[in-house]
Amino acid sequence: MRVAFYTLGCKLNQAEAESLASQFGQAGFQLVRPNDAADIYIANTCTVTHIADRKSRHWLRLARRRNARALIVATGCYAHRSPQELAPLADLVVDNASKEHLLEIVTNRSLPASLFALESTSLRHCESRCYRDEAISSLAATARTRSLIKIQDGCYGPCTYCIVPKVRPREYSLPASRIIEEVKQKAALGYKEVVLTGTKVGAYKDNGTNLKELIQRILGDTAIERVRLSSLQPSEVSAELLALWQDDRLCPHFHLALQSGSQTVLQRMKRSYSLEQYQKTIDLINDKVPHVAITTDIMVGFPGESDEEFEQTYLFCQQAGFANIHVFPFSPRPDTLAANMPGQVKDSVKQERNQRMLELSRVLRQRFREKFLGKTMPVLWEKEVRPGSRIYSGLTSNYIKVYAPSENPLYNKITRARLVKLFDEGAWGELADEDSG
Repeated sequence: MRVAFYTLGCKLNQAEAESLASQFGQAGFQLVRPNDAADIYIANTCTVTHIADRKSRHWLRLARRRNARALIVATGCYAHRSPQELAPLADLVVDNASKEHLLEIVTNRSLPASLFALESTSLRHCESRCYRDEAISSLAATARTRSLIKIQDGCYGPCTYCIVPKVRPREYSLPASRIIEEVKQKAALGYKEVVLTGTKVGAYKDNGTNLKELIQRILGDTAIERVRLSSLQPSEVSAELLALWQDDRLCPHFHLALQSGSQTVLQRMKRSYSLEQYQKTIDLINDKVPHVAITTDIMVGFPGESDEEFEQTYLFCQQAGFANIHVFPFSPRPDTLAANMPGQVKDSVKQERNQRMLELSRVLRQRFREKFLGKTMPVLWEKEVRPGSRIYSGLTSNYIKVYAPSENPLYNKITRARLVKLFDEGAWGELADEDSG
């Protein structure tokens, strides 16, 4: 049977989808792309914004049109928050607590008590068919050169705008031994890079093993060639942690969500740091980690955000010199404090501020890339831009996209390339040593 996964949202959601796809592939299902014909469609949803909600509903409707007899499954954060909204669009709605049992649920071997199950003729039709013993699809085995690995989940944070504590309410860390074993397996499968991800990666703790010690074990006990972290909080970054980046297997790329460069807005958001603390953290990172890229998130139009507060955010980001900024407008989420705060900002104002921040992000991205022109850097090559083009694209360890021509296949190799000019959203490169990696 063919199964298609569609994933929205954060790297944690992507890591969980990758793990689920692997389970389905090992069980004999054929993995196909999200828009291909399939017998089972699984949407791993996000609910951080109303746009994510809308995209999830849209894809579920499209899946039903592609195959009216298919089993349609909705899981993830939107499914957890509001199963009744997705019930008309899916045959099964599975909450986050039951997501890891999705294979058993679909094959009807186990139905956890917390499952929101909605039986249908499609489900009964699916259950009556035999599953073929097929090898894992090459789509799953080679579609990525990096693998996302979940190390932690859940958040008790007080942020007034955030729905995550309601859809991922239990904080826990996965056993270090399990993570080490998974990294070893990924390396054995040929992956060159792993990304350690979670809701609060910096809060990782397993029987006394913290994030620093986990990274040390990964570097010492596995052959993986690159390790990247997803997102950290300023309070989770220390000189002791940064000392690990003397090992060039650790990617010099840190994502620190700022959300606002106005101290008063941060206070209304109930963020856990001050602007002074945040600035000290990025200064520390810049001092300790060569060639580092620091990226961030900025929310515009938070309730009560004045023109002056927005300008404070703009100026802070401009001076910080981020390598990239993910910009998004405030979206009121049900049952969060910010949804009912006074001073809701007009959509037209949000759009204007969003465009200004996006333009600043474009300028900062260009400045960051320009600093590396003329330098030779290792690149993990991910794909041929077009079949037969002999032009490959990949990423440096500090997340610059590089394009380069090559007569020899480069897919999933790490080679050195000299960055010679800006190109598209990245840089054009000349290969220095095609045969390495």
